Amino acid sequence: MSERDLQQVSQAPTRAGVAGAAHVGLDAAHLFADEHGPAETTGPRLDEKLRQAYFWMVNHAVISPHYDVEFSVPGQPRTSYRLGDSRAAVHLPTDQSYSSFVLLPLLTFAVRGRCLLVGGPGRGKTASAVLMGVIAGYPVRDVRRAMQHGHPQLTVQDMFGTPLPRDLVNAERLADVDVAWRAWLGMRVKIVDEYNRIPTRTQSALLTVLADGYVEVFDQVYETGASAWYLTANDDAGGGTYQVVDALRDRIDVVVKALAFNSRFVGDLVARAERGVRPEENVPPGIVFDAEEHDRLHREVLAVPLPTPVRRRLEFFAAQLELLERAGRQLEYRTKDTARLAGADPHDLMAADDGRDRRDDVGAQTLNGLSVRALQSLVLYAKAMAYFRGSAQVDLDDLRAVLPFVLHDKLQPDLDAPAFDDPEREALRTDRVSWLREIFDSACLQYDAAGLDDDDPVGDVLAELAAGLDGVEEQTVLARLSTIERILSGWQRVKLHGDMYDDALALKYAHQRYSSYLRWLRWEST
Repeated sequence: MSERDLQQVSQAPTRAGVAGAAHVGLDAAHLFADEHGPAETTGPRLDEKLRQAYFWMVNHAVISPHYDVEFSVPGQPRTSYRLGDSRAAVHLPTDQSYSSFVLLPLLTFAVRGRCLLVGGPGRGKTASAVLMGVIAGYPVRDVRRAMQHGHPQLTVQDMFGTPLPRDLVNAERLADVDVAWRAWLGMRVKIVDEYNRIPTRTQSALLTVLADGYVEVFDQVYETGASAWYLTANDDAGGGTYQVVDALRDRIDVVVKALAFNSRFVGDLVARAERGVRPEENVPPGIVFDAEEHDRLHREVLAVPLPTPVRRRLEFFAAQLELLERAGRQLEYRTKDTARLAGADPHDLMAADDGRDRRDDVGAQTLNGLSVRALQSLVLYAKAMAYFRGSAQVDLDDLRAVLPFVLHDKLQPDLDAPAFDDPEREALRTDRVSWLREIFDSACLQYDAAGLDDDDPVGDVLAELAAGLDGVEEQTVLARLSTIERILSGWQRVKLHGDMYDDALALKYAHQRYSSYLRWLRWEST
């Protein structure tokens, strides 16, 4: 392979027959508002350019022949084969499928999120992160120099900036001390190599940059702006020289594993070594995004609509995870978070709950629920997945594809739960991606079995409330209050599941809104 071959980008459409994502303007109905206004419709199609970047990376830069993000054409069943004593399945997808190790970093670039690349040494984690910096338009030398390498002696000042010695001597107050900020803070792509080797105090400072986009040294503040973050770690469990603080791990949007090298591709390594070709030094100009294109890419991703049926399935899945009946007495506190804050083991409390089938209950397989941040990341990456595939809106397959990588470190399995006792599910104890995908599929099946797309009385109540109370008459309010009470009354003799728990709280909320409005109506009429 020559340098010329390496810089070639296919001129053929990367996804034949796809018209591209509809570039609609944003409004209040979208979960993520765009501070810069509606998405633009001029300029080259960036979804096609993003796919060209993906296929260049897969075919020329990152040797990762793992198509683990599978898609199938609706109504066209995939072909499968079973291998070995364990009956390992080989699925042949019927639609364009992707390698997560290349795809998720690219989606992170599009949404300007935070991606953790994990895997053993020499698996290409750092090289992939460097490629993302070059695709953002930075010279490869600048990307390497800007990369932060975690080590046990790394201080806050080493990482972010140093106060000028002259000011330290002459300044009479902290505000007079100028800080020489590190150049990498202003880049659109930031790389932290082996972040789990950074001391805890420096991790806390890094947390502020990741979460809020600013850093503070000697009372001086530097705002970094929106950027895509890539962190690497050799330990999947987040271990290392220092334990990674939970808050920092929670700020990471997706976790991607560098899968094992396929020995059938050693020939590619030989050719690359013989010719001395380095992919990061030969990135084709046609797949480089300048700052304006990067901004537009982000805005267009945010503008991809999330239809109600897809959102409802995500709501149903999330609702299954938090309920823990024995964690509290008052309804609002019957959650796993209540148990965690009290230092109790959620598993022990769930084991004492004999009201539900713990093998079929999705919530009985987890030790925690989902945070708001996790749900936001899920929606954002599902939009990016739909955009990347050229879809006009998010469909369930897009959400299902990104869910395991977003929730990888955010949803903790209860490995002592009865659902893991089944010998056929033994592998799910270590395969977090497959486990997450399975529990999401189970929740979707339960949602379909309940027929909630066609019969959702709580959804109807909330839709009426969302329409507003202006001009609603007293008799109408009384009728709606009666509907809420009738629904709650009908649930008194059935088992409490996570979705019913969230619905009961939502009905209580609606009842309060209507009751307050009714009191105001009667007060006004007197």
